[in-house]
Amino acid sequence: MNDTFAPATGIGSLPGHDVREAAKTATGTFEDFPFLPELPARGPGADMIGRTAGMLVELYARVEPSGWRLGDHPGRDTKRARAWLGEDLDALEEFTQGHEGPLKVQAVGPWTLAAALELRNGEAVLSDPGACRDLAASLAEGLRLHLAEVRRRVPGARPVLQLDEPSLTAVLGGRVRSASGYRTHRAVDRQVVEAALRDIAGVHDGGPVVVHSCAPDVPFALLRRAGVAGVSFDFALLTERDDDVIGEAVEGGTRLFAGVVPGTDAALSDPAGSVMGVRTLWRRLGLRPELLAEAVTVTPACGLAGASPEYARRALAHCVRAARSLADNPE
Repeated sequence: MNDTFAPATGIGSLPGHDVREAAKTATGTFEDFPFLPELPARGPGADMIGRTAGMLVELYARVEPSGWRLGDHPGRDTKRARAWLGEDLDALEEFTQGHEGPLKVQAVGPWTLAAALELRNGEAVLSDPGACRDLAASLAEGLRLHLAEVRRRVPGARPVLQLDEPSLTAVLGGRVRSASGYRTHRAVDRQVVEAALRDIAGVHDGGPVVVHSCAPDVPFALLRRAGVAGVSFDFALLTERDDDVIGEAVEGGTRLFAGVVPGTDAALSDPAGSVMGVRTLWRRLGLRPELLAEAVTVTPACGLAGASPEYARRALAHCVRAARSLADNPE
């Protein structure tokens, strides 16, 4: 098995407020590939945008009625985001004593962050190319420090950095709405998008970077060119027109993080049924069945923040069983 990754893991967010219980679940369920949980129910600063805004270096954000807005100084919102992240790392460290192997941490990627964060005038950072460059540089430095902290706390771990980019396809397609809502921001050139992602990935010192999006039309080819090691996606949103890029990605060594388990409360099929679509895709692409375990990590379709705590635990355990089914019966 490729020891860069493992057969199953979570996406990031979990329901509830109990940091230690979340860390215990994320590390106990996925002993081979634990992840740092996020608990957005705690409020602003624990949400995905606020959490990543708290990682920025020499840029600060505060909560306004319209969302997160850049400001001049670190206020209480920034301090709260950093404090919660510190608590989460404390809990992760407690439950990963002696862990050796991949350990996933998540942050919002530069383009979703640029679409969500506001400038002082209320427009998205995305509206200003210079501000986008400054934000990406600040994020890169913040992630470098964050990864160093994870390595310090869990010395045996091999961190895997997941960049959450649910707005990426909207950024590329010019579908991010302005503050007024009456127009959309201009589509960002694909080469600019690719370059920023490549620069962010470069701060990981050769470590693996995965980009996650549970939106339709994930740009697999662009992400491969940006140098990411894996792409995480909602498997149910794939269509046959994605076949060529999926096949090229697998043959090029890109890991597929296949989101096959629903992210909100739903009836769960048997584990073999959950990965039936992955086997069907493999046959359609003419790929070797024995490559499945080397190329696929099973995950929920998206974060589990909107699920009930009981369902979230069952969904994560189901991912492990589905991955085992895929490995034991690849055909």
